Amino acid sequence: MNNKIRVARAEVRMTQQQLADMAEVSRQTINAIESGKFIPSTVLALKIAHIFGKQVEEIFQLEEGD
Repeated sequence: MNNKIRVARAEVRMTQQQLADMAEVSRQTINAIESGKFIPSTVLALKIAHIFGKQVEEIFQLEEGD
């Protein structure tokens, strides 16, 4: 799964820690999602998209084979 969290954060000048606080997860979780090491739950993906005011599909995309 690909994601555009880093890009979305940059657009609003938000740190990983700020996003983590808003999503109620650790900074390490946000880092792991951004780097593709962790796939978020549906609830967390929805929270992250909502924080940025975007649809889930604008932040997360399936890769071939997912």
